[in-house]
Amino acid sequence: MSSPDTGHAPSTGADADRRTSVLDSAMVTFARFGYRKTSMEDVARAADISRPGLYFLFSSKEALFRAAVTQALERDIAAAEHALAGTGRPLPERLVDAFDHWAGRYVGPLARDVAGVIEDNPGLLGEIVETMPRRFEQLITDAIAGESGHDAAPLVAQTVISTSIGLKHQTASREFYLARLKVAVGLLLR
Repeated sequence: MSSPDTGHAPSTGADADRRTSVLDSAMVTFARFGYRKTSMEDVARAADISRPGLYFLFSSKEALFRAAVTQALERDIAAAEHALAGTGRPLPERLVDAFDHWAGRYVGPLARDVAGVIEDNPGLLGEIVETMPRRFEQLITDAIAGESGHDAAPLVAQTVISTSIGLKHQTASREFYLARLKVAVGLLLR
């Protein structure tokens, strides 16, 4: 039976680290050259793997791209969820931390290229471009509802997300993004 992401048999535990490393290299390569200009040879070279070895792991450039983006977004969601679950810290601090994991790491030159390659190729990614942002929004909404009540939580969550998107496009540094986001979260959670 074949795996939906790769077109090949699912990997074993021994292959998982190598696959993760290849996907990390693929994201950097796609960000650097863009989806269209990136070849499987480029990714193989960056991942220090043979081209046939890369094709063994991923049947096509599209499957590789989809798997690389999925891995990156899954990590982002898991990190945001962990940040929000941290009890003992004030909600504004946990929210800013969650947004840092979800969007803050995509602020800056190369990081902006990673986000751009994802945004420029939604057709290649399928439903993940809709489901992951919805999952993140639900995490934020639930965290706000847990402290502020359920009535205002969806609107506050959507407003903070919109603010984050705007800030991401206005700032050149992660530090500036986080500083401005702290102000916005503080104002919205009064």
